[in-house]
Amino acid sequence: MTLELISDNDQIIAFIIPAFFSSEKIEFFTPGTFSQQLGYLPHKAGDTIQEHVHVLHCREIQYTQETLFIRKGKVKITFYTDDQKYLTERTLQTGDVILLASGGHGFEFLEDTEMIEVKQGPYCGDQDKVRFIGEKP
Repeated sequence: MTLELISDNDQIIAFIIPAFFSSEKIEFFTPGTFSQQLGYLPHKAGDTIQEHVHVLHCREIQYTQETLFIRKGKVKITFYTDDQKYLTERTLQTGDVILLASGGHGFEFLEDTEMIEVKQGPYCGDQDKVRFIGEKP
């Protein structure tokens, strides 16, 4: 299975990594300009990563990007453009991972679902998002 890219013209809306994605090499899917970097890092027994610390860098975050790990269950995600127009839908299930990069999105849980969400902070509360009623075709 391969990575799926959801886009609207030249704008990346989301990256979906199916549960059974596999590669022989380290792959980063996101452009270097994204505020979240999403990659796949396979390692063989005995491999090492040199001990390290990360250097303090000031970064300017313009959009909240979220990465969701579907630990259990099934969820339908509806994607919208930045101007809240319907784009497409995808169903994710146990083991799938998605990076929501831009645009809008809504969720319908088709089964009891457990997700882990990772996004950059600090969290701005209600100032962090605009809620809308999505129109579907």
